[in-house]
Amino acid sequence: MTRRAPIDDINEDNLVVKKPKKSAAGVEAVAVALERGIAQAGVGRTAKALLRLNQRDGTDCPGCAWPESQGHRKTAEFCENGAKAVAEESTLRTVTPAFWAEHSIEELATKTEYWLGNQGRITHPMVIRPGDTHYSQISWNAAFELIGEQIRATVPDRTVFYTSGRTANESAFLYQLFARSIGTNNLPDCSNMCHESSGSALNPTIGIGKGTVSLEDLHQAQLILVVGQNPGTNHPRMLSALKECKDNGGKIVAVNPLPEAGLFNFKDPQSVSGLIGDGTALSDEYLQIKVGGDLALFQALGHLLLEEEERVPGSVVDAEFVAANTQGLEDYRAARKSIDWAETEKATGLNVLQITTVARMMADSKATIICWALGLTQQPHSVNTLKEIINLLLLQGNFGKPGAGACPVRGHSNVQGDRTMGVWEKPKEAMLAALDTEFGINAPREHGLDSVDTIAAFENDDVDVFVAMGGNFVLAGSDTVALETAMQRVGLTVHVSTKPNRSHIMHGRTSLILPTLGRTDTDDKHPGGRQVLSVEDSMSVVRTTQGRLDPVSEHLLAEPVIVARMASATLGEDHVIDWKAMADDYDVIRDRISRVIPGFQDFNTRLKTKNGFVLPNPPRDTRSFATDIGRARFTVSPLEYLTPPPGHLILQTMRSHDQYNTTFYGLDDRYRGISGGRRVILIHEDDVTELGFTDRDMVDVISTFRGEERRANEFRLVVYPTPRGCAAAYFPEANALVHRELVARESNTPGYKAMSVRFIPHETVPA
Repeated sequence: MTRRAPIDDINEDNLVVKKPKKSAAGVEAVAVALERGIAQAGVGRTAKALLRLNQRDGTDCPGCAWPESQGHRKTAEFCENGAKAVAEESTLRTVTPAFWAEHSIEELATKTEYWLGNQGRITHPMVIRPGDTHYSQISWNAAFELIGEQIRATVPDRTVFYTSGRTANESAFLYQLFARSIGTNNLPDCSNMCHESSGSALNPTIGIGKGTVSLEDLHQAQLILVVGQNPGTNHPRMLSALKECKDNGGKIVAVNPLPEAGLFNFKDPQSVSGLIGDGTALSDEYLQIKVGGDLALFQALGHLLLEEEERVPGSVVDAEFVAANTQGLEDYRAARKSIDWAETEKATGLNVLQITTVARMMADSKATIICWALGLTQQPHSVNTLKEIINLLLLQGNFGKPGAGACPVRGHSNVQGDRTMGVWEKPKEAMLAALDTEFGINAPREHGLDSVDTIAAFENDDVDVFVAMGGNFVLAGSDTVALETAMQRVGLTVHVSTKPNRSHIMHGRTSLILPTLGRTDTDDKHPGGRQVLSVEDSMSVVRTTQGRLDPVSEHLLAEPVIVARMASATLGEDHVIDWKAMADDYDVIRDRISRVIPGFQDFNTRLKTKNGFVLPNPPRDTRSFATDIGRARFTVSPLEYLTPPPGHLILQTMRSHDQYNTTFYGLDDRYRGISGGRRVILIHEDDVTELGFTDRDMVDVISTFRGEERRANEFRLVVYPTPRGCAAAYFPEANALVHRELVARESNTPGYKAMSVRFIPHETVPA
């Protein structure tokens, strides 16, 4: 049974705006989840997929990286948006060669990502060559031969291997091994565009680029700060953990520019109170901070905590922990000795009482967790902002004890695992040496290109081959117009994909689309039968994932098989590495991983245990910090915040409740009350008036950066309770406004939440 794809694309004239919701989940979330699944895949297929989702020996959700309980798991161990992600992947809609024959590139270029993604799963390998107007079918053998020929015809550093966070551990390990066997560290990934700032802040301060808490820590925390994050949409299962914290007597502080429903109330659809009651109130305090004002807030909190410690010695600072494990407190104390409250209020949009109240809550807490997401990682001063979080946690000894620690909440479901497996353009020597020893290769030592650097390399004609393991690079990246133009200069683009997307349309001179199995698909075309993959969640737990659904096409290949066959076609069947052995049996891959990646010893055996296994985390496990000084590090940063030119606002990007990254499930941003359209600017009522506009005016948006402008047309202003001076628009539509050089220092993460924009009336061009 094949379900029909939508014929109509987005019509922005259908925009409907209602009042924002004040609670997340509930009965409506259940109804929407089931409706989307049945519409895409039917009742039986949907039930089969969802009942195994996030269960032991089941399928890890292809959505976010939130962890599963190590104890009892519910029958429905998924959220609304996880169900939507499964519906997208398990769909019975198919994109056959006939689709590509019917639709030219010129026509497909006029379609939105919503229309493209809703067409269904790609069934056959496809190719488009110079002069072609349409993709056409190609055999797998011919596709791999073409890839091998093109890579051998160039030099290693003119090849780039991009990775999406959906890629499982075994696939990611093979992928980086292939790139390094060729001779390049050009391994940009989606981490470059999201939590790269987190790693850049955490590694030098606490010695590990990951969070230091478990799911159980969230339940036990006395205080949780949820900062720059919208859990109700982006990590809905986190709401259950926050509810348990509240049930156990903990308190929650939400810090975010937009008053998101999931920060305030959770109606647990698996409880009576969630279905028919008022739900659970979450945030005890809500700080509606200005975009980019978080560094000033954390510095003010540090000032107040040290002030209280001076007033009552021993009441705040964990002196024993600090003395035994840290360096730099006195410099930090001196920097926070004084504060300019007027400037702090200007930077944050908060008043002294609001900040003092939260400081009191922190002083009273003996176990604090600070969670954050992309609201903190995508501004020029992001790394310093996150270092200030670490300062606060170090001050009170909030590492290595129950209910305490740093919690960067990752996005895509294995984005952390991909980095653990070595997908990084700046690999550490220890890993490269281990690869050399295990595989008999000479891995390159020179650092490669990250995602932003890759755009410049495209423009400079420095890339001959671009391979994308999942993802949608042209829409996920910054500076959309420049990126789309530059991508088309590449000699060969290769996309390992499940569904059509914009990157297939803005292709290189020659382009391949290689259709792959998804998480929910059975992977059983191997000599030894069905194979199992593994993933790492946001809290460093490694567990199995295996699909149970029949693939929609017999022509799909698993990601490890695709990588191995690319490698064999490029490097030769007699290469020192036996790629076929690893493609045939994923246990072989895991055995090799166990000898290369720290923490994965006896990988195959430990993976088969009930809950998988937890990777070592020295700050959490032993209160030890593997920095260059062998201690955790207090740091000192100057006060910095975003100051737009006169007549401009600071614009941040955001996701709709009906999307995940560049995938649009639908057009209903239910919690914010926006449906039917996506090209909107959320803006404070007073800013609309001051700038000379009215609610629902159609405008063109112009961003300014270092004297250069970027422009995106036809956005509708929507009055919304944003902070004064701040506005919000959907990702990826607003990415065209992000100059590629607007990045976070140190991490090079695009400044998706740091744009200075102004508006001009949109003028309709006569037909």
